[in-house]
Amino acid sequence: MNLFKDLRENYGRNAVRDLRSLENTERKISRFRCHRVFSLRAKHSGLIPTSLKLKCPINSVRARDIVKKAEKALLNERIRVISNKIRYLEQEKTRLNTDLKSRDVNKELSIQISRHVENSRENELQYVRARQTRKLKELAEKQDKSANNNANKNNSHAEPDLSGTQLKRWVKNLSKYKLSDAQNRVLARGLGYGVSPDNLTHSSIVDEHIVACERACWKLPKPEAAQLRAEIVGTLKSAKLPPSNIGKDERVAINQLQKEESIMVLGADKGRATVVMDKTEYQQKMSTLLSDSKTYEKLDRDPTPKHKRELVSILQRLEKEEKIKKADKQFLYPTSENVPRIYGSPKIHKDGTPLRPIVDFTGSIGYNVAKSLADILSPIVGQSEHHVLNSKSLAEDLKDVTLEDDEILNSHDVVALFTSTPIDLTLHILKERLNEDKDLKIELSSLLMT
Repeated sequence: MNLFKDLRENYGRNAVRDLRSLENTERKISRFRCHRVFSLRAKHSGLIPTSLKLKCPINSVRARDIVKKAEKALLNERIRVISNKIRYLEQEKTRLNTDLKSRDVNKELSIQISRHVENSRENELQYVRARQTRKLKELAEKQDKSANNNANKNNSHAEPDLSGTQLKRWVKNLSKYKLSDAQNRVLARGLGYGVSPDNLTHSSIVDEHIVACERACWKLPKPEAAQLRAEIVGTLKSAKLPPSNIGKDERVAINQLQKEESIMVLGADKGRATVVMDKTEYQQKMSTLLSDSKTYEKLDRDPTPKHKRELVSILQRLEKEEKIKKADKQFLYPTSENVPRIYGSPKIHKDGTPLRPIVDFTGSIGYNVAKSLADILSPIVGQSEHHVLNSKSLAEDLKDVTLEDDEILNSHDVVALFTSTPIDLTLHILKERLNEDKDLKIELSSLLMT
């Protein structure tokens, strides 16, 4: 270029070096200014640049909030650092301009230098601006896509396909009651779908938080318990009502279904389908189940108080014999006396839609004991040679089995399996299996003898 050649011939290599430095400084200023604009726009749009994204090492709401705050703090710090860098480069630019002027460059060459520096600045500005604009757009699209994916994940049944066979798949109406479109949409979401509350003051969510807080306070010293209660109260008072995840017509549909006394809304025994049955038919089938004298026995009175006294006596004996710790006794101690509740789960995959009886043990005197025993027994589950994990595992086991012409593969459908299991024999087998495993650390093994 003639500019650098003339500058080198007339003013020396140092003058060319200063011009190159001035040109690079102008380009850096353009880049950092575009970077600052990009960061400010990201901040105002609630976006976090990819380079500042942090991986949350703990899967909890509080941990994710901490990470989000840290990402925002890093973005603010980047803006501050970029602004300081621009101020430094402006000072360097001023110094280089002064050095060039001190060489008494002629007017024509000074104009060429100014034009060259300005062109370099503008070219760099246009290039970086286009790149940063594209990055910001992609970042916003990525966040929108992520938000949509999360919404679809959380509301995976929010808009199910209710046309044709899909309606029969998600909602099985066996009753005489005719479901509206809104009721079908609500039921197709599944019984486990969490509907956002429309009033936090009388919401069951608030009650659940209060109950959980009180349970936690039982095991805390009084000062810490008081502080926890104060924090929970403050959090509940400042809580905002979340956006509704269902439509108004669907809320009305839920209220209608709750008030309709002629039907029962149940979850299918297999799959995630929702079943609607006539209450009279449901009660008749449950009565038929319970009338089986070989499986069930009618009691004259509630045995819960008696069983509670027996359980308390056992726990006291085990603590006295130092077979369980005091904390274990407190956990196993029956604080509620809810009577176990039986209900039926419709088997829509079988003719006549029979009911599978299920006993809800939640809140009963032996609920925590059952949980502890499940933990004790879990290591020996699946160790038998006859254990089948699932249908896929069974298919793997059978793929190498060849049947002869005079052989058949027979599958038995066991009726009332658990109620037909001999308890004494089962306990004996469990005791032997636990004694054989010397690696198990069991503090509550004596409970197996009760």
